[in-house]
Amino acid sequence: MTRPILYHCADARSLRCLWAAEEAGMAIDLRLLPFPPRTFAPDYRAVNPLMTVPGWVEDGRLMTESAAICERIAEGTPLEVRREEGDYWTWRNWLHRSDATLTFPLAIMIRYTRVEPPERRLAQAVADYKAFFGGRARSIEAALSDGRDWLVAGRFTIADIAIGYAAFLATTLGADDVLGEATTAWLTRCTARDGFRRARERQKE
Repeated sequence: MTRPILYHCADARSLRCLWAAEEAGMAIDLRLLPFPPRTFAPDYRAVNPLMTVPGWVEDGRLMTESAAICERIAEGTPLEVRREEGDYWTWRNWLHRSDATLTFPLAIMIRYTRVEPPERRLAQAVADYKAFFGGRARSIEAALSDGRDWLVAGRFTIADIAIGYAAFLATTLGADDVLGEATTAWLTRCTARDGFRRARERQKE
């Protein structure tokens, strides 16, 4: 049986997928690309015309959305919240929120601190989108304010991976000072997991 292929850039959104695969014990073929692929990996266009990561290829099918790929990896494992569970729709909402609400402002920060040439970097945009992220991150703090360890279902799931990646990314951008106390403690639990540590080690392959 052919292993799924994951195209990945170090610490990019595709880290969600690599982390999920490590947590699920799923064997994958990892293909590391330089960031951003559209500039430094032109041959990748033949795999993914969007030139974004992740790119997940399985049985001839390409998937490009990190939360959706995490759902595929989680299927049939404890990382999934099943439809009959009470937190199912809350879990699904977190998965959508992970990119649409939380990672988007961080992507703008990356653009104007790392991707654009120095003369095009915009400190005001970085500050504005950091504040934007901070406001949205309050939803994580509110969810954890009752003392729970994980976001839903009383266990670690891909909701923690998808949202945890956004919080982790904030730390790499110097935006972790907008995270609440409960969020910071939860992120520490997430990043202390063996699955997360293995995923980051595999980025060095």
